[in-house]
Amino acid sequence: MFIQTESTPNPNTMSFLPGKDVTGGTGIEFLSKKEAKDKSPLVERLFDIDGVSSVFLGENFVSVTKNEKEDWSEIKTLVLGVLFEHFSMGHPVLLQPIAEMGAKKEYVGENKEVVDKIIELLDTRVRPAVARDGGDIEFCEFDKGILYLRMRGACAGCPSSTMTLKMGIENMMRHFVPEVLEVRAAE
Repeated sequence: MFIQTESTPNPNTMSFLPGKDVTGGTGIEFLSKKEAKDKSPLVERLFDIDGVSSVFLGENFVSVTKNEKEDWSEIKTLVLGVLFEHFSMGHPVLLQPIAEMGAKKEYVGENKEVVDKIIELLDTRVRPAVARDGGDIEFCEFDKGILYLRMRGACAGCPSSTMTLKMGIENMMRHFVPEVLEVRAAE
């Protein structure tokens, strides 16, 4: 088994591509070992590595974010070892299917049409691009012309994430969906 590694625009995050499905679809982010307990034995093991601060499981990749003070030279080897063992043994990545966290706000009427356009653009144009950088983007809310999005994985905390939101995504959204006046990072 060969696991490919890729650097990301976020110097504290590296993507690992095992050459097979990880989640097979929706991404999920874990910010602590406690969050991964009883959900992902793989992520629990990755958090056992000193210096790992978060793990994002994408469709076909695993993004690992390290603490800023740590060095990739040590962590990368340990992460590769955990991933190699896990995938070569055929262990499940997730113990249960990914469920949508929390109830999503329902949109009706004109706002529903706008939100549907926004989500389609995110799914077809934005998400594939940020996935190549080891991250994901999540629709949070659309309110009074303001689109709230959450960056996840390598994109969360990336030095260029603000520019991605404002210059890239905001410009595209305003072009294709004139109802979008501004894009902001969700808290």
